[in-house]
Order: sequence, then structure tokens, then C-alpha cells
Amino acid sequence: MLMKMNLQPCQRCQARVALRYRVQLDATHTWVLVCSACQAQVSQGNPHYRYGGTWKARRRRKTPDS
Repeated sequence: MLMKMNLQPCQRCQARVALRYRVQLDATHTWVLVCSACQAQVSQGNPHYRYGGTWKARRRRKTPDS
């Protein structure tokens, strides 16, 4: 069986990644999922920044075609 990662896009830069961080970035208090590069950028000196957890991609099992 082949294993494939379930990659999802960063909601800020659209990069497809296996690890995203749930954060609040602004006064709207809306949760977004961002990659590690964006998380490092938005956390610096941002009074509205709030960390809410880590999302990890799960491996999907793919059965070979018969």
C-alpha cells in the first residue's frame, strides 16, 4: 500500500504543508491555520496574536488499483 500525506494550504500564503498552527491574528478573533513561516511572522509584536494548537496531516492509505 502507498502512503500519501494529506497536505493542506496555509490560509495566509497558500503553501501546502503537513503542519499548520491555529492562531488568531487580528481584532476579529477569527481562527486561521497558518504554516510555520507565517506563524513566526505574525507572532512577532502582534498584540492580537493568540496560539490555539497544532494541526498535523494524517497519512492516508491508498490501496493499489487492481
